[in-house]
Amino acid sequence: MNTTVGINQLNPAQVHELAVRLLAENRFKQTVIDKLTHKMAILKRQKFAATSEAYSGEQQRELFDTINADMEALIAEMEQLVPDQAAAAEQANQQPKRMRLPAELPRTEIHHEPDSTLCRCGCQMKRIGEDVSEKLDYQPGVFTVERHVRGKWVCHQCETLVQAPVPAQIIDKGIPTSGLLAQVLVAKYADHLPLYCQSGIFERAGLAIPDSTLAEWVGRCGVALQPLVDALKEELLTQPVLHADETRLPMLKPGNGKTHRAYLWSYCSTGLSMMKAVVFDFAESRSGKHAEQFLDRWRGTLVCDDFPGYNALFRSGIAEAGCMAHARRRFHELWANHSSQIAGEALDLFGCLYDVEREATLLDEGQRLAIRQAQAKPVADALHQWLLVQHQRVPSGSATYKAIEYSLNRWSALIHYLNDPQVPIDNNWVENQIRPIALGRKNWMFTGSLRAGKRAAAIMSLIHSARLNGHDPYGYMKDVLEKLPLQPFSRIGELL
Repeated sequence: MNTTVGINQLNPAQVHELAVRLLAENRFKQTVIDKLTHKMAILKRQKFAATSEAYSGEQQRELFDTINADMEALIAEMEQLVPDQAAAAEQANQQPKRMRLPAELPRTEIHHEPDSTLCRCGCQMKRIGEDVSEKLDYQPGVFTVERHVRGKWVCHQCETLVQAPVPAQIIDKGIPTSGLLAQVLVAKYADHLPLYCQSGIFERAGLAIPDSTLAEWVGRCGVALQPLVDALKEELLTQPVLHADETRLPMLKPGNGKTHRAYLWSYCSTGLSMMKAVVFDFAESRSGKHAEQFLDRWRGTLVCDDFPGYNALFRSGIAEAGCMAHARRRFHELWANHSSQIAGEALDLFGCLYDVEREATLLDEGQRLAIRQAQAKPVADALHQWLLVQHQRVPSGSATYKAIEYSLNRWSALIHYLNDPQVPIDNNWVENQIRPIALGRKNWMFTGSLRAGKRAAAIMSLIHSARLNGHDPYGYMKDVLEKLPLQPFSRIGELL
């Protein structure tokens, strides 16, 4: 009715403009729905097609978990566009019925009653019954059940029925609490435990949860958490200095049982910044276009190694800061493997630079710049002169020659930090953030799809950023998953 009155107040040009806008929005939504429906069909075909002997038993379980998570994520995305159509998609997916929680599990009752049981007509309401829903909670090694009891209150005078609303959940009508969901996410993306391993752990705790069910929960959580990850990325891109690095992460190519080399890109604030955050971005290749797309219009100083994929960024106006640790590492390998005297001389000079930096890191920006200029710059000048002299002496093409040439070719980037107190001496900070992912690669074996890789990157961004800020990742994720359903989108950043 309000819409009709509003339209009647518009002139013909405004009505036409409104109609064009609504048609465009409808076409856009239908295009997205068709795309998601197509992806859903592909996933179903992969899931229910004949099992290929090209996959080992563990590969099959990992692939099925990925497909289940991807399908659940697609349903969640469709729900955001058209709830009715998403419900039809969910019904078509033929999801299993909700499991019955064992009676022997400990139960905690949580009562939800109206704030007031005084009817608007002035009569005191009477309690006539209740609705009870059960949710499965988990603390490491122990399952418990939360019994949510919602009393029904009625006014016999005017027959008004009042009942407290159902508490909002990440997974509507699902059995997991935020604590159980947080446990699954942290175990998978921080402790590197595949879902089928977690299923076995849960079975020992008293309740076997199928890994397909865990995968569905992960898919739902990934969609729900994405706006928070987007807010984290926006906050990160306000920093004047960023680190960047990338590490390989195999991605499965369904159909041939093989994997190809995909990459997990890492961007984070520096150890000198008050704001601690890291954002991971999964991509199918190591092409520099992925860094360009992520950083977009950001213009600042990027600390990285000499990977050519970043060169386009530096041509677009981003300042380059090199990694002194990469330069030092080449000489350290020569000294460790061959006891090279020349390498030892280089390491002494690099050591002096790091001695100054250990002190400078503890100072404010003004003092840091002053000590770098007074103490580190003379050492850097001496190192540069030493490199030039040795470059003429050592045989061309030798390992020592290549180590020297690397530092000389990147010299301006390597000493960038001397003139900017916000820039660190090396890229070790981001390498430390990405190291746990590299260590967990063996447990993962591979990621099953591009969507699964991006979901993993998003959730890991929140978990590792919480860790950087001194928070317990489980406690942080549990708190976020409790608050997220009721958090206004305009204030999503408050959950960071």
